[in-house]
Amino acid sequence: MTAQSAVREKLSRLGIRNDLDLILHLPIRYEDETRLFAIADVPQGQTVQIEGVIVHSEVVVRPRRQLVCQVEDNSGVLVMRFLNFYGSQIKTYAVGKRVRLLGEVRSGFFGAEMVHPKCRIVHAGESLADAMTPVYPSTAGLSQKMIGKLIGQALQSNQQMLTESIPDNIIRKYQLAGFRDSVMCLHNPLPEVSLAALQARTHPAWRRIKFDELLAQQLSMRLHYRQRRSHTAPVLTQKDGLRQAFLAELNFQLTAAQMRVAAEISRDLNSPYPMQRLLQGDVGSGKTIVAALAALQAIENGYQAAIMAPTEILAEQHFQKLAGWFEPLGIRVAWLSGSQKKKQKQAVLDDIASGTAQLAIGTHALFQDQVIFHQLGLAIIDEQHRFGVHQRLALRMKGAQSGQVPHQLMMSATPIPRTLSMSYFADLDVSVIDELPPGRSPIVTKLIADNRRDEIIVRIQQACEQGKQVYWVCPLIEESETLQLQTAMETCENLTRVFPHLRIGLVHGRLPPQEKAAVMLAFKQGEIQLLVATTVIEVGVDVPNASLMVIENAERMGLSQLHQLRGRVGRGTEASICILMFQQPLSEIARKRLKIIFEHTDGFEIARQDLQLRGPGEFLGARQSGVPLLRFADLEQDGDLLKAAQATADELLNNYPQLAEQHIARWLGEKAGYLRV
Repeated sequence: MTAQSAVREKLSRLGIRNDLDLILHLPIRYEDETRLFAIADVPQGQTVQIEGVIVHSEVVVRPRRQLVCQVEDNSGVLVMRFLNFYGSQIKTYAVGKRVRLLGEVRSGFFGAEMVHPKCRIVHAGESLADAMTPVYPSTAGLSQKMIGKLIGQALQSNQQMLTESIPDNIIRKYQLAGFRDSVMCLHNPLPEVSLAALQARTHPAWRRIKFDELLAQQLSMRLHYRQRRSHTAPVLTQKDGLRQAFLAELNFQLTAAQMRVAAEISRDLNSPYPMQRLLQGDVGSGKTIVAALAALQAIENGYQAAIMAPTEILAEQHFQKLAGWFEPLGIRVAWLSGSQKKKQKQAVLDDIASGTAQLAIGTHALFQDQVIFHQLGLAIIDEQHRFGVHQRLALRMKGAQSGQVPHQLMMSATPIPRTLSMSYFADLDVSVIDELPPGRSPIVTKLIADNRRDEIIVRIQQACEQGKQVYWVCPLIEESETLQLQTAMETCENLTRVFPHLRIGLVHGRLPPQEKAAVMLAFKQGEIQLLVATTVIEVGVDVPNASLMVIENAERMGLSQLHQLRGRVGRGTEASICILMFQQPLSEIARKRLKIIFEHTDGFEIARQDLQLRGPGEFLGARQSGVPLLRFADLEQDGDLLKAAQATADELLNNYPQLAEQHIARWLGEKAGYLRV
């Protein structure tokens, strides 16, 4: 490998493949080497630059081996310490050498000190830097000097890449800095530029960059929205026969929120272009009923509907519930899973292909090649964030044989905070069920350290004696499904010894589907009092008599998962308790998560705080799903810019289509072809 190709390979690790990528490879922070502080005046806790002569240098071995030097200027002495150092540095930093240090000044054993500062040998009177020193995202083998040099060359030879892609009237309207000036300023900020504004990314140059990035994202999403509307979809009119019969069979009334979102979906299904709607609702808000009404509308128009769920437990729960609702209406419901025997699966496939099965429910098995729908009119995807982009597309394409694209309804019990929805779901229509059905009992959340297990054992005993049922959720072990299984089995054995008189069941991901279904049915019917489970029960399990949940090692789990699990209790009229058992010591992030889940029961507020903790990439699982992530804009901090970008996107697409295309190409490059499905 040549030196040039080695550098190219390292740059590609940073996502840099051409000169434009280099130009937009912006600093993560800055160092101020434009001025010197006298040692006597250095502020504690700040990164500053000083210059002086080394007056003492030695290697000390206590408490550990380190190189300690004293640096003196006209005003005082400062200690420089290196905990890791090479033999050559002992010679380099010898007594009498003049050095310039950049680092954070702290109070140490010997007074003011810098630990591992940036240090270089200088001559008396050597000039200072004439601009702030940018520090770029890097990777092993790529020095800051090399990155800076390559960016400088790219800027010098590609000035045409810095032309404006936003019309003057929009720049004036939002008081934006020029694009060229902003890029040049961020790569080479002058001494008079506020370091604090650069570091906080509130400087006008940063605001312009963040606006451009948000605008590119909005343009891309709006284009996909328009592109989707250029496709045709079956027009599914609302016919009230099946709908009225279905609602009459229910022993409860729909909430106002359910009625509202059902009407929004119904209007979409009645249009000639494909619905692409996200249905959000907190745990237990009744999304399944709304999905059932949508499926009925498709079926009543002679089309098939499909519901895809991420786990077999959830898929089977949907099958049991919907078959119970639909079969009395004369609707054939089929269930397809990867674990079915060949003959059984083939019979289901034949029913789907012939149209005998009007509603098909399953896991990812639904989008495999051998599944051919007779006439798919509506695809419903539950817990949509658990599926990748390509999986969702595969199901939708199942119905595209006739030149029409089926309508698509995506459901999520992980509420999307408003700013995130504006940014990452700008190409979707969003419906929100914002109220819970009446009669739901409040859930009390308790945090208990695992050294107080005896108290939890007493609570379980009391609950079961009162005729209630209990979940015990085993810890999440990311590294190994086998370890997780082992832990669940050991927990079940331990609890069986503690409660020899209780009927205890075990459910986990490795259990054969028939056994899993049998255990869940026994729990639902009250034959099992205490259910030991892994996180496979996170979604879709509905047992109103279960009023106590214990989650072991809750500190290992994310907020969304904890909220989903907690939602398995409180589904009846009895007050319910969720005990989050944790191991000490807690990390700072685990402490924050547990505090949020303890203080809040509103899924939207939990999601908002979760977004602040994790950022959009992790929150959405976006790294694996292909969502173009934001590198510079911060959705919490830059809400005003997001609103401005939203308003600008349609104006650009309508009045300046060439500039819109240029803007998308600049910011998204090869990701411009990304299509949310």
